[in-house]
Amino acid sequence: MGIVAIDKDAIQKMKPPVVHRGAIGWLKENLFNGVFNSILTLVFLAFLLKFVPPFIKWAFIDSVWFTTGAECKECPGACWSVVLKNLRFVIFGFYPHDLHWRPFGAMLLLFTLLFFSYHKRFWSKKLGYAWMIGLVAMGILMKGGIFWLTPVDSMKWGGLPLTLLLSVFGLAAAYPLGVILALGRDSHMPMIRYLSIGYIELIRGVPLISLLFMSSIIFPLFLPEGVTINKILRAQVAIILFTAAYVAEVVRGGLQGMSGGQYEAADALGLNYYQTMRLVILPQALKIVIPPTLSVLISAFKDTSLVVIIALYDFLLTSKTVIQHPEWNGFSTEMYLFVALMYFLGCFSMSNFSRKLEQELDTDKRS
Repeated sequence: MGIVAIDKDAIQKMKPPVVHRGAIGWLKENLFNGVFNSILTLVFLAFLLKFVPPFIKWAFIDSVWFTTGAECKECPGACWSVVLKNLRFVIFGFYPHDLHWRPFGAMLLLFTLLFFSYHKRFWSKKLGYAWMIGLVAMGILMKGGIFWLTPVDSMKWGGLPLTLLLSVFGLAAAYPLGVILALGRDSHMPMIRYLSIGYIELIRGVPLISLLFMSSIIFPLFLPEGVTINKILRAQVAIILFTAAYVAEVVRGGLQGMSGGQYEAADALGLNYYQTMRLVILPQALKIVIPPTLSVLISAFKDTSLVVIIALYDFLLTSKTVIQHPEWNGFSTEMYLFVALMYFLGCFSMSNFSRKLEQELDTDKRS
């Protein structure tokens, strides 16, 4: 074994490795890394310098927040009064003014359930029972007619509570229906398979607007005389049927992604079809299709705004009604920015929940 001499002077002159590059190093590495990236950075900075300062000046510096529509027309900035002065109508629509605490309580109850559902540590049978009780309580608060609550006709429901009800109930009911349709499409029984294929292709071949029109105008013509079904319920069913067809195709992609070994392993364990699907196939298939499923659900959430075409006063239509008033005419930009912010918060929350769920269920540790 040879002996290697150690140069102590050279070791003392060695510099430690550079861990932090500083601000200039970070800029070079992330923004000016090459000619093309440098050009893109300069173009983007020019865009920000041209549009962001005027927007901040319009939205915050020159804006007015608590004034009348007449004074707003003299203001060079944004008129956020169109939102704040009409906030109760935009949120609650034509629901009786003195009973606004009821839809507010229903929304508060819904957000509470969503908060506990967001954290996996609260997932249990108790949470499932809480959802069932909560949904019934929300319906009672909105409808009334029992206990000491004054009945309120469903046609007076509107604004944000109606949008949330159509979204949450629609997504909650469409997802299991979509899973059943996906299993039916992959079924070995011809009748079930062809029925599922026919339903999915038929629904996917028409736009949601046509289903809403059919539920609102054509479907009542086939009902017996004297029999009526609530308009909101018909729109809700149309949204559920439409969303379920798209969820079914996403879930079918997950089922086709499963290897044959999973089915063979389940057969070796002596599991029947239902046990195989419930315990082996669906948990894995649904896990790998979380991102596309979320895309479908976000699209469905935004599509609930289409109910305006059948004269349901959802959150978007109440906002449009405000800016059609002569006092607030001309302030549509502020109102639509507020509407966009609310929809963004809803979509961002769903996307954030999806990412969190994907990380927690990533048992393969692929991320």
